[in-house]
Amino acid sequence: EARAQGQAFKAKLTHFDGEKLSQFSVTDEARATQIRQTLLNTADGKLIVAKIEKKQRNKNPAPPFITSTLQQEAARKLGFTTKRTMMVAQQLYEGIDLGGETAGLITYMRTDSVNLADEAIADIRALIAEKYGAENVPKEPRQFKTKSKNAQEAHEAIRPTLAQRLPDQVKDRLTIEQYKLYDLIWKRTVACQMVHAVLNLVAIDLNCGSDKNIFRATGSTVAKPGFMAVYLEGVDDSKEAADDQETLLPPMEEGRPVDLN
Repeated sequence: EARAQGQAFKAKLTHFDGEKLSQFSVTDEARATQIRQTLLNTADGKLIVAKIEKKQRNKNPAPPFITSTLQQEAARKLGFTTKRTMMVAQQLYEGIDLGGETAGLITYMRTDSVNLADEAIADIRALIAEKYGAENVPKEPRQFKTKSKNAQEAHEAIRPTLAQRLPDQVKDRLTIEQYKLYDLIWKRTVACQMVHAVLNLVAIDLNCGSDKNIFRATGSTVAKPGFMAVYLEGVDDSKEAADDQETLLPPMEEGRPVDLN
Protein backbone atom coordinates (compact mmCIF):
# COMPACT_ATOMS: atom_id res chain seq x y z
CA GLU A 1 0.00 0.00 0.00
CA ALA A 2 1.25 3.47 -0.92
CA ARG A 3 -0.06 6.99 -0.45
CA ALA A 4 -0.22 10.02 -2.74
CA GLN A 5 -1.81 13.37 -1.91
CA GLY A 6 -3.21 11.92 1.30
CA GLN A 7 -5.03 9.05 -0.45
CA ALA A 8 -3.96 5.44 0.06
CA PHE A 9 -3.94 3.02 -2.88
CA LYS A 10 -2.73 -0.53 -3.53
CA ALA A 11 -0.06 -1.63 -5.99
CA LYS A 12 1.07 -5.14 -6.94
CA LEU A 13 4.70 -6.23 -7.25
CA THR A 14 5.30 -7.14 -10.92
CA HIS A 15 9.15 -7.25 -11.09
CA PHE A 16 11.68 -8.18 -8.40
CA ASP A 17 15.45 -7.97 -8.88
CA GLY A 18 14.99 -7.67 -12.65
CA GLU A 19 12.73 -10.73 -12.92
CA LYS A 20 9.10 -10.50 -14.04
CA LEU A 21 6.96 -12.25 -11.46
CA SER A 22 4.31 -14.79 -12.42
CA GLN A 23 1.67 -16.44 -10.25
CA PHE A 24 4.08 -19.13 -9.07
CA SER A 25 7.32 -17.12 -8.77
CA VAL A 26 6.96 -16.96 -4.99
CA THR A 27 5.69 -20.22 -3.54
CA ASP A 28 6.67 -20.19 0.13
CA GLU A 29 6.39 -17.88 3.10
CA ALA A 30 10.13 -17.64 3.79
CA ARG A 31 10.82 -16.35 0.27
CA ALA A 32 7.87 -13.92 0.45
CA THR A 33 9.09 -12.52 3.78
CA GLN A 34 12.63 -12.15 2.42
CA ILE A 35 11.40 -10.24 -0.68
CA ARG A 36 9.21 -8.01 1.46
CA GLN A 37 12.08 -7.11 3.78
CA THR A 38 14.46 -6.45 0.86
CA LEU A 39 11.91 -4.12 -0.74
CA LEU A 40 11.23 -2.25 2.50
CA ASN A 41 14.99 -1.75 3.04
CA THR A 42 15.51 -0.66 -0.58
CA ALA A 43 12.54 1.70 -0.66
CA ASP A 44 13.32 3.54 2.57
CA GLY A 45 9.72 4.72 2.69
CA LYS A 46 9.46 5.98 -0.91
CA LEU A 47 8.55 4.69 -4.36
CA ILE A 48 9.20 6.70 -7.53
CA VAL A 49 6.47 7.12 -10.16
CA ALA A 50 8.21 5.76 -13.27
CA LYS A 51 5.49 5.60 -15.91
CA ILE A 52 1.85 6.60 -16.24
CA GLU A 53 -0.28 5.08 -19.01
CA LYS A 54 -3.78 6.39 -19.66
CA LYS A 55 -6.49 5.22 -22.01
CA GLN A 56 -10.16 6.07 -22.12
CA ARG A 57 -13.08 3.71 -22.03
CA ASN A 58 -16.81 4.23 -22.18
CA LYS A 59 -19.02 2.72 -19.51
CA ASN A 60 -22.68 2.11 -20.31
CA PRO A 61 -25.53 2.13 -17.80
CA ALA A 62 -27.10 -1.09 -16.55
CA PRO A 63 -30.46 -2.12 -18.07
CA PRO A 64 -33.69 -1.26 -16.24
CA PHE A 65 -34.76 -3.55 -13.42
CA ILE A 66 -36.29 -6.99 -13.77
CA THR A 67 -37.43 -8.93 -10.69
CA SER A 68 -34.06 -10.61 -9.99
CA THR A 69 -31.89 -7.49 -10.47
CA LEU A 70 -34.22 -5.38 -8.33
CA GLN A 71 -33.91 -7.94 -5.54
CA GLN A 72 -30.09 -7.97 -5.86
CA GLU A 73 -29.73 -4.18 -5.81
CA ALA A 74 -32.22 -3.69 -2.99
CA ALA A 75 -30.19 -6.20 -0.96
CA ARG A 76 -26.86 -4.49 -1.80
CA LYS A 77 -27.93 -0.88 -1.48
CA LEU A 78 -30.85 -0.95 0.96
CA GLY A 79 -30.21 -4.12 2.95
CA PHE A 80 -33.71 -5.45 2.07
CA THR A 81 -34.50 -9.17 2.08
CA THR A 82 -36.11 -10.57 -1.10
CA LYS A 83 -39.43 -10.88 0.71
CA ARG A 84 -39.35 -7.27 1.90
CA THR A 85 -38.43 -5.98 -1.57
CA MET A 86 -41.38 -7.81 -3.16
CA MET A 87 -43.78 -6.69 -0.43
CA VAL A 88 -42.82 -3.01 -0.78
CA ALA A 89 -42.83 -3.24 -4.60
CA GLN A 90 -46.36 -4.71 -4.42
CA GLN A 91 -47.47 -1.66 -2.41
CA LEU A 92 -45.91 0.75 -4.94
CA TYR A 93 -47.57 -1.17 -7.79
CA GLU A 94 -51.01 -1.42 -6.22
CA GLY A 95 -51.24 2.29 -5.57
CA ILE A 96 -50.37 5.06 -3.17
CA ASP A 97 -52.70 7.82 -1.99
CA LEU A 98 -51.12 10.99 -3.38
CA GLY A 99 -53.67 13.28 -1.77
CA GLY A 100 -57.02 12.86 -3.48
CA GLU A 101 -55.88 10.39 -6.13
CA THR A 102 -54.51 6.88 -5.77
CA ALA A 103 -51.80 6.06 -8.27
CA GLY A 104 -49.64 3.03 -8.95
CA LEU A 105 -46.07 4.37 -8.88
CA ILE A 106 -44.35 1.47 -10.64
CA THR A 107 -45.16 -1.09 -13.34
CA TYR A 108 -45.67 -4.78 -12.47
CA MET A 109 -42.79 -6.13 -10.36
CA ARG A 110 -42.78 -9.75 -11.59
CA THR A 111 -41.02 -9.59 -14.93
CA ASP A 112 -37.95 -10.90 -16.72
CA SER A 113 -38.17 -8.43 -19.62
CA VAL A 114 -35.90 -5.35 -19.91
CA ASN A 115 -38.26 -3.84 -22.46
CA LEU A 116 -39.53 -0.25 -22.02
CA ALA A 117 -42.60 1.15 -23.75
CA ASP A 118 -41.86 3.77 -26.43
CA GLU A 119 -43.91 6.43 -24.66
CA ALA A 120 -42.06 5.71 -21.39
CA ILE A 121 -38.70 6.16 -23.17
CA ALA A 122 -39.91 9.46 -24.67
CA ASP A 123 -40.96 10.66 -21.20
CA ILE A 124 -37.63 9.64 -19.65
CA ARG A 125 -35.62 11.36 -22.40
CA ALA A 126 -37.63 14.57 -21.96
CA LEU A 127 -37.05 14.44 -18.22
CA ILE A 128 -33.28 13.91 -18.60
CA ALA A 129 -33.02 16.94 -20.93
CA GLU A 130 -34.98 19.09 -18.50
CA LYS A 131 -33.32 17.94 -15.26
CA TYR A 132 -29.77 17.00 -16.31
CA GLY A 133 -29.29 18.88 -19.59
CA ALA A 134 -29.67 17.95 -23.28
CA GLU A 135 -26.02 16.82 -23.49
CA ASN A 136 -26.92 13.87 -21.25
CA VAL A 137 -29.54 12.52 -23.70
CA PRO A 138 -28.06 10.06 -26.26
CA LYS A 139 -28.90 10.62 -29.95
CA GLU A 140 -30.81 7.34 -30.10
CA PRO A 141 -32.85 5.79 -27.25
CA ARG A 142 -31.12 2.83 -25.65
CA GLN A 143 -32.68 -0.55 -26.41
CA PHE A 144 -31.90 -3.42 -24.07
CA LYS A 145 -32.14 -7.07 -25.07
CA THR A 146 -33.86 -9.55 -22.79
CA LYS A 147 -31.58 -12.54 -22.12
CA SER A 148 -34.26 -15.06 -21.13
CA LYS A 149 -35.55 -16.95 -24.20
CA ASN A 150 -39.12 -17.29 -22.97
CA ALA A 151 -39.45 -13.85 -21.38
CA GLN A 152 -42.89 -12.30 -21.55
CA GLU A 153 -42.13 -9.48 -23.98
CA ALA A 154 -45.63 -8.17 -23.34
CA HIS A 155 -44.35 -7.24 -19.90
CA GLU A 156 -42.11 -4.27 -19.36
CA ALA A 157 -39.12 -3.84 -17.09
CA ILE A 158 -39.88 -2.45 -13.63
CA ARG A 159 -40.08 1.32 -14.06
CA PRO A 160 -41.89 4.33 -12.63
CA THR A 161 -45.34 4.67 -14.22
CA LEU A 162 -44.53 8.37 -14.69
CA ALA A 163 -40.90 9.49 -15.01
CA GLN A 164 -41.94 13.07 -14.14
CA ARG A 165 -43.04 11.87 -10.68
CA LEU A 166 -39.78 12.59 -8.87
CA PRO A 167 -39.06 10.61 -5.69
CA ASP A 168 -38.79 13.77 -3.59
CA GLN A 169 -42.21 15.00 -4.79
CA VAL A 170 -43.96 11.92 -3.36
CA LYS A 171 -41.66 11.35 -0.38
CA ASP A 172 -44.10 12.66 2.24
CA ARG A 173 -46.80 10.27 0.96
CA LEU A 174 -44.59 7.18 1.30
CA THR A 175 -43.17 5.15 4.16
CA ILE A 176 -39.36 5.23 4.44
CA GLU A 177 -39.11 1.80 2.78
CA GLN A 178 -41.48 2.72 -0.05
CA TYR A 179 -39.51 5.90 -0.70
CA LYS A 180 -36.14 4.10 -0.73
CA LEU A 181 -37.34 1.46 -3.19
CA TYR A 182 -39.13 3.97 -5.44
CA ASP A 183 -36.02 6.17 -5.45
CA LEU A 184 -33.86 3.15 -6.45
CA ILE A 185 -36.22 2.18 -9.30
CA TRP A 186 -36.59 5.77 -10.51
CA LYS A 187 -32.83 6.40 -10.61
CA ARG A 188 -32.02 3.10 -12.32
CA THR A 189 -34.67 3.75 -14.98
CA VAL A 190 -33.59 7.33 -15.72
CA ALA A 191 -29.90 6.38 -15.81
CA CYS A 192 -30.52 3.58 -18.34
CA GLN A 193 -31.50 6.20 -20.96
CA MET A 194 -28.58 8.59 -20.32
CA VAL A 195 -25.27 8.97 -22.16
CA HIS A 196 -22.36 6.71 -21.27
CA ALA A 197 -19.72 7.75 -18.74
CA VAL A 198 -16.13 8.28 -19.87
CA LEU A 199 -13.45 6.82 -17.60
CA ASN A 200 -9.72 7.36 -17.81
CA LEU A 201 -8.11 3.98 -17.18
CA VAL A 202 -4.76 4.51 -15.52
CA ALA A 203 -1.82 2.12 -15.06
CA ILE A 204 1.07 3.41 -13.00
CA ASP A 205 4.50 1.78 -12.65
CA LEU A 206 6.32 2.59 -9.41
CA ASN A 207 10.04 1.88 -9.01
CA CYS A 208 11.42 0.65 -5.72
CA GLY A 209 15.10 1.65 -5.54
CA SER A 210 15.56 1.08 -9.29
CA ASP A 211 13.71 -0.25 -12.32
CA LYS A 212 14.63 -3.79 -11.22
CA ASN A 213 11.82 -3.67 -8.64
CA ILE A 214 8.49 -2.49 -10.01
CA PHE A 215 5.04 -2.14 -8.47
CA ARG A 216 2.00 -1.51 -10.65
CA ALA A 217 -1.22 0.22 -9.63
CA THR A 218 -4.28 0.20 -11.88
CA GLY A 219 -7.50 2.10 -11.55
CA SER A 220 -9.59 4.81 -13.13
CA THR A 221 -10.53 8.45 -12.90
CA VAL A 222 -13.87 9.81 -14.12
CA ALA A 223 -13.44 12.07 -17.16
CA LYS A 224 -17.17 12.59 -17.83
CA PRO A 225 -19.81 11.22 -15.45
CA GLY A 226 -22.78 10.84 -17.84
CA PHE A 227 -25.29 8.39 -16.30
CA MET A 228 -23.04 7.87 -13.24
CA ALA A 229 -24.21 11.28 -11.98
CA VAL A 230 -27.58 9.61 -11.32
CA TYR A 231 -26.97 5.91 -10.68
CA LEU A 232 -24.18 3.34 -10.58
CA GLU A 233 -24.93 -0.36 -10.25
CA GLY A 234 -23.64 -1.93 -7.04
CA VAL A 235 -21.13 -4.77 -7.04
CA ASP A 236 -20.66 -7.62 -4.61
CA ASP A 237 -17.51 -7.47 -2.47
CA SER A 238 -15.91 -10.43 -4.24
CA LYS A 239 -16.35 -8.81 -7.66
CA GLU A 240 -15.13 -5.45 -6.42
CA ALA A 241 -11.81 -6.98 -5.43
CA ALA A 242 -11.43 -8.48 -8.89
CA ASP A 243 -12.24 -5.32 -10.85
CA ASP A 244 -9.29 -2.96 -10.47
CA GLN A 245 -10.72 -0.62 -13.06
CA GLU A 246 -13.34 0.57 -10.60
CA THR A 247 -10.65 1.73 -8.13
CA LEU A 248 -10.19 5.48 -8.20
CA LEU A 249 -6.51 6.48 -7.98
CA PRO A 250 -5.12 9.80 -6.70
CA PRO A 251 -3.42 12.09 -9.25
CA MET A 252 0.34 11.38 -9.63
CA GLU A 253 3.19 12.74 -11.77
CA GLU A 254 6.03 10.86 -13.46
CA GLY A 255 9.37 11.22 -11.67
CA ARG A 256 7.78 12.17 -8.34
CA PRO A 257 8.05 10.12 -5.15
CA VAL A 258 5.05 8.63 -3.30
CA ASP A 259 5.05 7.34 0.26
CA LEU A 260 5.25 3.60 0.81
CA ASN A 261 3.03 2.65 3.75
